[in-house]
Amino acid sequence: MSGFTAKVCSLTHQGVMQMLSAAVAKAEEIEQPQCIVIVDASCVVLGELRMTGAKVLSMKSALSKARTAASIRAPSDMIPDDVGPRIAAATDNAVTNLGGGLPVIVGGMCIGGIGVGSGTPDQDKEVARAALEAINATFEW
Repeated sequence: MSGFTAKVCSLTHQGVMQMLSAAVAKAEEIEQPQCIVIVDASCVVLGELRMTGAKVLSMKSALSKARTAASIRAPSDMIPDDVGPRIAAATDNAVTNLGGGLPVIVGGMCIGGIGVGSGTPDQDKEVARAALEAINATFEW
């Protein structure tokens, strides 16, 4: 093997719990129960929670938002409106252009995504950002 060495960064269960905790705290602060889903870079669910009072079907949209953000390495609402329905149909609703999905980027690498649903798009994004702030504030290489 050559002298190539790569650093690998991934979400741990501790990081996921930290993100969920921060997201719940923000949702409680803004008084909007939320569905929260966190996936790794391969779009595998690492953690999810439906807060008491959150809309049941918002778990599905939160999952799609998290997968979209991890997949495109950008906010879920960056998918253009004109392709949103077609890409949703082509991916069996795994990809969406709804706001509330953000990539988890640490050290310049996308290591996953978070999707939040049950509030307005602005509320969903606010809760997702709180989770990202929590993980970025404590991350160490």
